[in-house]
Amino acid sequence: MGQGLSCASVNHHETGVFGSAQSGNLDALKSELEDDPSLLHQESLYDHQSLLHMAAANGQIHVLSWLLEQALHPDLLNRHKQTPLMLAAMRGKIACVEKLLHARANILMFDSLRGRTCLHYAAYYGHSDCLQAILSAARTSHVAMSWGYARFVNIRDAKGETPLHLAARQRRPDCVHILLENGALVCASTGGYGYPGSTPLHVAARGGSLDCIRELLAWGADRLQRDASGRIPYVVALKYKHGACAALLNPSAAEPLVWPSPLKFISELNPEAKVLLERALMEANREREKTILKGTGYSIESPSHSDGGAIDDTMSEGSETELCCICFDQVCTIEVRDCGHQMCAHCTLALCCHKKPNPTTASVNPPVCPFCRSSIACLVVAQLSSDPEDIENTISSSKLMRRSSRQSWTPSEGSSSFKGLSAAFGRMGAHGSGRIGPDEVIDKPNE
Repeated sequence: MGQGLSCASVNHHETGVFGSAQSGNLDALKSELEDDPSLLHQESLYDHQSLLHMAAANGQIHVLSWLLEQALHPDLLNRHKQTPLMLAAMRGKIACVEKLLHARANILMFDSLRGRTCLHYAAYYGHSDCLQAILSAARTSHVAMSWGYARFVNIRDAKGETPLHLAARQRRPDCVHILLENGALVCASTGGYGYPGSTPLHVAARGGSLDCIRELLAWGADRLQRDASGRIPYVVALKYKHGACAALLNPSAAEPLVWPSPLKFISELNPEAKVLLERALMEANREREKTILKGTGYSIESPSHSDGGAIDDTMSEGSETELCCICFDQVCTIEVRDCGHQMCAHCTLALCCHKKPNPTTASVNPPVCPFCRSSIACLVVAQLSSDPEDIENTISSSKLMRRSSRQSWTPSEGSSSFKGLSAAFGRMGAHGSGRIGPDEVIDKPNE
C-alpha cells in the first residue's frame, strides 16, 4: 500500500553517520559529528531522511535520545512528510515512540502519502502498545484541549478512513478493541458530506477477521448499514468467500449482546470488574455464534485479546461463597457499591444490556438494582471469601439450590423490570448453564 516505501529506504544507508544511526553505534556517530558538526543536519539524498528518522525507524533509543539532546526538532519531515514518530509507530518501536512523545512530538502531523497520522500508522501495523501510548499522550496534551480527544481518535486520512477502519482492515483485533474503548465510532463511514461509505464492519468483512467482526458487533456495529456500492457487510463477506464471517453478519442471524458503553458507570468501571463483564459478554456471544455456525462446517476462533492475565468468571467458583440469586448457577462476582447487592457477571451484564444501547445516544438511563430498585451508579468486584469450608459447601450445594429455585423462588411482584430479568434468566436456568443463549438475549429489536 506504499506505507512502507520510505521506511524501507532507511535501510539503504549503511555507511557514514546514517549507518551509525541505523546500527545504534553512538560512539562512531559522535566521532563523525565531532569531525564535521554540519552532518547533524544532513538528510539522505532521495528520501530526505534525517538522523532522527534513522534512529526512530530502527529502534535505536540511545542514539535517538542523544540526537534530541542536541536540540534536533522532533518533528523533522522526510520526503513524504513523515515524522520520526510516524516511522517509530510504523515499526512498533515503543521506546522511541515514548521518547518522542516525551519530547513533545506533534501527534497531529499528516503525511503526504495518504494523509495519515502516527495513530493511523500504529493501528494499521497492529502495534497496540504504540497505539495506547499515543492515545495516552493525546489525553494529556494540547490536542485534547484544542482539537478534542474524541475527534483525534476518529481522525480521518485522505480516503476518509479512521484508525478503526485501518485496524479492522488489517485484522488487528487488539487495536480494534483499544480504539473502541477510547471512543472510536463503530459506525464511522468513509463517505463524506452525507454520502454513504464503508464502515469498519465492511472492511473487517472484506479482511475476514472473526475477531474484529465480533469486537465491532459487540460495540453496536450496524449489520444493515450500506457502503457506497449499496452493499451490507454480509454481502461483502460473501464476495470475498469468508463464510464464517458471513454467517455472523447475516441480518437474519440473532443479534449479539452489545457492550453497554453509553452508561456512565460502565465507562468508570475498575479494571477487575471490567474484565469480568467483558468475559461474560464474550461467552454470551460465543454461545450465540456456536448456534449460528452449527452445521455450517465452520469453527469459532478464540479471540486473541482474551488470553493471558484475564480474570475468568469460572475461577470464582473456587473463591466465592455466594451463588447468584437470579440464575442460581454462577457465583456472585459483581457487587452494586451503594446497596451492596451481588450478582454474577452474566446476570449483571444482561441487566445493563436490557435495552440495546444506541451509539448515537449521548446519555442512557442507568438500570436499577433488581433487589432494592435503587439506581446503579457503581459496580465493583464482589468481596472474596477465604474460608475453604464455605467454598466447598457452596459449590456442593449449587445443584440443589438451582433445582429448588425454579420451584419456590419468586421475584418481587412490584418490579416489572425485575420480572423481565427473572423470566430471561429462568430460561437460562432451564439449560443449567447460567449463560445467555443466543435465542434468549433480552435486547431484541422492537417489533
